[in-house]
Amino acid sequence: MDELGWDAPDVILFTGDAYIDHPAFGAAVVGRVLEAVGLHVAVVPQPNWQDDLRDFRKFGRPRLFFAVTSGNMDSMVNHYTANKRRRSDDAYTPGGQCGKRPDRALTVYGRILKELYPDVPLVVGGIEASMRRLTHYDYWNDMLMPSVLADCGADLLFYGMAEKSLAMFAQLAMQGVAPQSLRNIPQTAFLIPAGIPYATDRSWTDAELHPHEACLRDKRKFAENFVRIETESNRMAAAKLIQRIGGQMVVVNPPWPPLTESEMDRFHAYPFTRLPHPRYRTKGAIPAYGMIRHSVTAHRGCFGGCAFCAISAHQGKFIASRSPESVMQEVDAVTRMPDFRGTLTDIGGPSANMYRMQGRRPEQCRKCGRPSCIFPAVCANMNTDHALLSELYRRARQHPAVKNVFIGSGIRYDLPMHPSGNADIDRHNADYLRELITRHTSGRLKVAPEHTSARVLSLMRKPAFALFQKFRQIFMKIAADAGLNLQIIPYFISSHPGCTNEDMAELAAETKAMNFHLEQVQDFTPTPMTLSAVMFYTGLDPYTMTKIHVARTAAEKLGQRKYFFWYKKEEQPQIRAELARLKRPDLLQKLFGKH
Repeated sequence: MDELGWDAPDVILFTGDAYIDHPAFGAAVVGRVLEAVGLHVAVVPQPNWQDDLRDFRKFGRPRLFFAVTSGNMDSMVNHYTANKRRRSDDAYTPGGQCGKRPDRALTVYGRILKELYPDVPLVVGGIEASMRRLTHYDYWNDMLMPSVLADCGADLLFYGMAEKSLAMFAQLAMQGVAPQSLRNIPQTAFLIPAGIPYATDRSWTDAELHPHEACLRDKRKFAENFVRIETESNRMAAAKLIQRIGGQMVVVNPPWPPLTESEMDRFHAYPFTRLPHPRYRTKGAIPAYGMIRHSVTAHRGCFGGCAFCAISAHQGKFIASRSPESVMQEVDAVTRMPDFRGTLTDIGGPSANMYRMQGRRPEQCRKCGRPSCIFPAVCANMNTDHALLSELYRRARQHPAVKNVFIGSGIRYDLPMHPSGNADIDRHNADYLRELITRHTSGRLKVAPEHTSARVLSLMRKPAFALFQKFRQIFMKIAADAGLNLQIIPYFISSHPGCTNEDMAELAAETKAMNFHLEQVQDFTPTPMTLSAVMFYTGLDPYTMTKIHVARTAAEKLGQRKYFFWYKKEEQPQIRAELARLKRPDLLQKLFGKH
């Protein structure tokens, strides 16, 4: 501050992550957005909340407001396994060291700041804020919790990827407008006394949800709320959501329309150094940074709508893409990094192969509230042409400093395999798969069939396992024809709502028949504001209100997980006994043969 000639920061931003000035890290983006509108921003990464709170006092009072994010992950997901055991590392901290942020970091940081500086405006954002903006199921407390606004003391919450909302708010704050009067900014939420009038955009329609207390009494009310929330979040023109909590109400303003290409380009053109802060040079590598330092994000959003995934609820269903020129400018920046050795580790997004994909007829998309554009089948209006993405890969490969371009993001194999009815598109998609496998796979391609059971896959909103089997055949043939020794690495989930031990035994038998010894597996973790979490808590499919089986206890969850490892001797006695009890000699035979 002394070197820059600042008397005080305009904004002080607290984050639960180490500070990395890279567009994949939310705190860096927030800082650069605020800087771009003319503000002086100070960042306090991973403040100590257990001492005399000197980290919260070090910059004093900001001229305008405090901002808080728990980091790139929900702090509870960051801290605990699916069996609620404390993790021993933190990928967003130097050296992978754990213990540098509190549980429920957003609430802890917010309460401290409000206690120290009660009259200074406080705004919050990031994934923890976004996915807890309304009544949600908290797996770690095993209970419904109200909007995080009721706990953290914030004056305003930004949800999703909210660069435009943040810039608008900052510009109004610079003009002296109090946050308490800013009630019409899209993609924000706030808590006010019930019945108090407030200014809002008159073009927005209101949708009132069941009150928090009603959800506590009746799981069906909570399930009905979720359907309304998900439907509205997947509309181009969403309603404003209102939920009462005691004598107060949470108001969630609709999101912005998807960002335009020029807006995406502008946000990625900020002067990121792409490096961790120099203070970390002697403290060990930051694992999360190591994974993405030589990668480029080409787009955001995901129209897959997977039941267990928070991406569409946070980033939106509609794809916002950068121009090829913008992507290539960042590729060029990556090649100039001192540790770059010629390999781009990714050009992708939440799903790597959704770049520039959208409905052929936008007016039809504006009327649609489907949570997924590809489940239960690919929408007839969706343009699945991969030609533009293939061209982007080619341009990156042709950069003189680039030797390899690998795709590290997961792909949706159901998109290029979908018969479009257009011979040119089908040819482009076949070419994309060939190029992906032969030029952009670094030995192993990661894909996510998630399960083998048709019933469980339907609840997950994932395509039939037969499609994965077909994709694997295509993959193996292309690799063999090219003389390449490549592997396909599938991801699977156990104990998802609807899944039984028998389903897991059948998964084990089917994957054994395909010669898989599974590596990329995980036990289902219910994360806030996802369909799967609602099913886990209620035992219901919210869209049909039919009951479904749920493995709730740690013993039940571990009982399903063991089937991933049928080939381990220590797991076999229990598996044999259980299959005998289930009267499934056919599965015993498939897994262990005649012995």
